[in-house]
Amino acid sequence: MERAARKAARNLLHDLGEVEQLQVSRKGPADFVSTADLQAEKTLREELSKARPDFGFILEEAGRVEAPDGDSYWIIDPLDGTTNFLHGIPHFAISIALMQRGEIQAGVILEPVRDELFYAEKGKGAFMNDRRLRVSGRTKMADALLATGIPYMGKPGHDTLLAELRALTDSVSGIRRLGVASLDLAYVAAGRFEGFWERGLQQWDMAAGLILIREAGGLVTDIGGGRKMLETGDVVAGNTSIHPLLLNALKKASAST
Repeated sequence: MERAARKAARNLLHDLGEVEQLQVSRKGPADFVSTADLQAEKTLREELSKARPDFGFILEEAGRVEAPDGDSYWIIDPLDGTTNFLHGIPHFAISIALMQRGEIQAGVILEPVRDELFYAEKGKGAFMNDRRLRVSGRTKMADALLATGIPYMGKPGHDTLLAELRALTDSVSGIRRLGVASLDLAYVAAGRFEGFWERGLQQWDMAAGLILIREAGGLVTDIGGGRKMLETGDVVAGNTSIHPLLLNALKKASAST
């Protein structure tokens, strides 16, 4: 997974300096795909297929490719943060997760610009490069730095998010919107954020981040407090102290809309 991600990253780093030359098409309102996304996905698929020819794929651009073994799937976002990338903002990532029998077994998130490789395997811990990751030890909302996503043009949920922000901004130390959900989750695992929430994500946005947080000692649920994040697209993540507080605040805010 690491070798595949690093090979795809080389072209992304080259293309970051040539964004004006990229061919870009629109998938939907404010939703774009570039030749960089497509080339990165092609590279990842080729490399991972060589290593595990019996595994299938769940891909952002190419859709689902059924697994010959029936059980094992790579879940891939070749360029999380396409909008950042197309504006020359050096904050984006490659995300790869392995799902077997419906459970995430391993995940890799590579941030190429800072050369930060976040990775985890079920039961074996979470790491960034060679350093073991643990979620933040902060226990109070007043000390917490949170991250979220803002629904863009054509996406639902604007009123709900505004209610959530109103409920949280007076009680936390800050809220960030960096535009890369996989890295937001990785940053929770690394203790950089105390919590993260977002609605309407896709499997490839979150799959690798889910196992990173669990293996770093954190909690991750859907907004109802269950474990159906990959089905619902809604996620709430945090350390063991902040997660329940954040979840409770979000439930109250949602009830008020």
